[in-house]
Amino acid sequence: MRMSAGVEWGLHCCLALAWIGEGEVVSTARLAEKFGLAPAYLNKALQALVRGGILASLPGSKGGFRLARKPAEITLLEIVDAIEGPEAAFRCTEIRRQGTGASPAEECTRPCAITTAMRRAESAWRKALADQTLEALMSEAPRTAAERAVRWYASVLDSQRVPAG
Repeated sequence: MRMSAGVEWGLHCCLALAWIGEGEVVSTARLAEKFGLAPAYLNKALQALVRGGILASLPGSKGGFRLARKPAEITLLEIVDAIEGPEAAFRCTEIRRQGTGASPAEECTRPCAITTAMRRAESAWRKALADQTLEALMSEAPRTAAERAVRWYASVLDSQRVPAG
């Protein structure tokens, strides 16, 4: 199974937003700059995460994105589904009923062994993602990664300050 790059981008952005603080807002441009991504493409993934209830979008010049929920309440499956959609990865087209070697109708009253095996595998994969939260990723990642995210965000805030005078 192959997922789009948007899944990786979304996971990293959610993790960065979790590390800097749940209420903190970061623009698409800043997140794109942090990860060296094209803002327009990243924005599509971020908007999908908003539609999925994972991020909140705030308009305006100081707007951007923040987590919509606590990291412990956001599963990796929710992030993947928000970006990729919840459709099954394997799509059975019943080729066993086609062609010169078609199976007889009486053998096709239940899903075939291939479909059953693929659904079982996908179910296990989806359960593994559903069992992992953003909070778990935060605890498993190197502490230095969290520290880098916090330092990066501090530099973002510094660059937004208007000099006194």
